[in-house]
Amino acid sequence: MQIDQLKAAVQATVQLPPEQWEELAACWEPVSYKRKEVVTAAGEVERYVYFVLEGVQRAFAIEGDREATIVFNYTGSFSGVIDSFLLQQPSRYYLETLTACRCLRMPYAELVRLMDKYPLIERWVRLGTTWALSGVMERHIEMLTSNAEQKFRKLLARSPHVLNLIPHKYLASYLGIDPATFSKLLSTVRL
Repeated sequence: MQIDQLKAAVQATVQLPPEQWEELAACWEPVSYKRKEVVTAAGEVERYVYFVLEGVQRAFAIEGDREATIVFNYTGSFSGVIDSFLLQQPSRYYLETLTACRCLRMPYAELVRLMDKYPLIERWVRLGTTWALSGVMERHIEMLTSNAEQKFRKLLARSPHVLNLIPHKYLASYLGIDPATFSKLLSTVRL
C-alpha cells in the first residue's frame, strides 16, 4: 500500500515501464520520525530524497535570531533538502518534522544510478525539479510583490487545509509576517 502511494505520485509525471518501476520501487526504504525531529540539519549533506506517506514536515533557515520557514511537505509529497541532495553539498537549512512522520527514502547513489541507466527516470527527476523550481519562483515573486493580506489570501486559496494541519506560527513564518498579524488576518479576512 505504501508503495502504491509512491507509484501514483511518480506515474502522475511519467509512465514508467513495469521493469523500470520495479527497479525504482526496490530502492526505497521505509523510515519513521518522531514529532519535532530534525531530519537534516544545516551543514549536513542531504543523502536521501523522501516521499511522505504520513505527517507534516517543514524546511526552515535560521539567520541570527530569526527563523524563516521555506516550505512544508505533507502526505503524498516528495521531501528533502533538494539543493543539498542534488549538488551533494552541505545544506543551508533544516528539515524537521512537525508531526510524527512515516516516509519512504531513497539514497542519492541509487537515484543517480537509475538516472544514468534509464532516461525516463532522469526525465522524471528533471520534470519534478522543474515543477519545484517553478513553485519557488512563483513564491519568490509573491513574497516580493504582495502585502500581508494578499499573501494570506493566496495561501488559503492555494492550500486551505494548512490552517488545520500546520501550527499558525509556522504559517506566519512561511508568509514572512509576524504571528500577531497572522492572527489578525485569520479573524478579519473572509474568503
